Amino acid sequence: MIERKGIIEFKGKQVSVAGMDIIAGEKAKDFRVIKQDWSEISLLDATRGKVRIIAAVPSLDTSVCDRETRHFNMEAAAMGKDITIVVISMDLPYAQERWCGAAGVDQVLVVSDHKYAEFGDNYACLMLEPRLLRRAIFIVDKHNVIRYAKYMPALNVEPDYAEVLAEAKLLLKD
Repeated sequence: MIERKGIIEFKGKQVSVAGMDIIAGEKAKDFRVIKQDWSEISLLDATRGKVRIIAAVPSLDTSVCDRETRHFNMEAAAMGKDITIVVISMDLPYAQERWCGAAGVDQVLVVSDHKYAEFGDNYACLMLEPRLLRRAIFIVDKHNVIRYAKYMPALNVEPDYAEVLAEAKLLLKD
């Protein structure tokens, strides 16, 4: 495993990140995640034939992740059935279920990478020391090609929602 430092800080200290950053045009690697009911899925296989917006967040229990997930949840209903928005964190499934219920989040697929950390490893989002994901956004097309990849420069920086949603909508025409 490749381990890099100097990429991101957690609580004011540099932490190590697993893997090399993904770039648009690469073939997306599938990964196992745990749903809120504790069932396991291979995410790309489970969402085959759809455009996927995958938002990696450190924890739903933080203000920035809360805002980001609520924002994507609000937008998801208008996106149509051919786009799936996924929010992935290292939070345990029962914590995700509790948070989603309290926040009224029911339009995005919220999943956990805590068991295998395959997403974190494959997409260079796993911060090793805190064992949390760094904030990033990926758009994977219907053919499992990454069409958009953006890592936020700091954990408190939100993605450009309008840009992400516009990019995903363009892929529906492919």
